[in-house]
Amino acid sequence: MSAEDKIKNKAEETLGKGKEKTGEATDDASLAQEGRNEQSKSNIKQAGEKVKDAFK
Repeated sequence: MSAEDKIKNKAEETLGKGKEKTGEATDDASLAQEGRNEQSKSNIKQAGEKVKDAFK
């Protein structure tokens, strides 16, 4: 996994966590769900990159 991809994925995960916490604090269920979705998407990307690295 390139360092740039790691940084982008981690930033996306962190942004998702922030949205989730903000949504929970403001009782905005859609914002909290959007944050969880972004975290999941980031985790899938990270897993895909790890698989690619394993076959190099």
